[in-house]
Amino acid sequence: MPTQDPPEPTTGLDARYSSALRPRPGAADVTATEWAEAQRHLETAEIFWVSTVRPDGRLHVTPVIAAWHRGVLYFSTGAGEQKARNLAHDAHCALTTGGNSLTRGLDLVVEGRAEPVTDPAVTEEVIAAYEAKYGRHITSPEGTFHGIGDAFRKGDVTVFAVTPATAYGFGRNDGVYSHTRWVF
Repeated sequence: MPTQDPPEPTTGLDARYSSALRPRPGAADVTATEWAEAQRHLETAEIFWVSTVRPDGRLHVTPVIAAWHRGVLYFSTGAGEQKARNLAHDAHCALTTGGNSLTRGLDLVVEGRAEPVTDPAVTEEVIAAYEAKYGRHITSPEGTFHGIGDAFRKGDVTVFAVTPATAYGFGRNDGVYSHTRWVF
């Protein structure tokens, strides 16, 4: 697990799936989304969907909260949950986030391997990132996920770190579409 920010990825626009191939107003100007913009979305997105593969090959997709911290996406799950069992068999996964508008927004897919976090110092950084991002949901006794930091510390749940191997961005801007690929 990295202890420093990873290097910048290579960025490319995939014209096959972007408006560059479909003449319409603004399509000629379509460009790849900058990684800095994708990171801003990863930092602020409240819900992610984690996709894992069951041992029998069937997919499993479920929503999670997650924190982007120092170039890594962190999420957690209980040891008995399906996603934990799947990741024990095959650590490859994808986390997705975005909106559900046809004309506006940026959808993101982060692919990588989910590695359990075992370093207490990293765990404390992840707790701080969760608290900064989700605030009252985590810090208030009335919060939806109150006590999650203690659950991380005690090992009641497993915290996973997903360092991106590849990421994709699907941008929409009033009918102008872009498909960006980042390789790390």
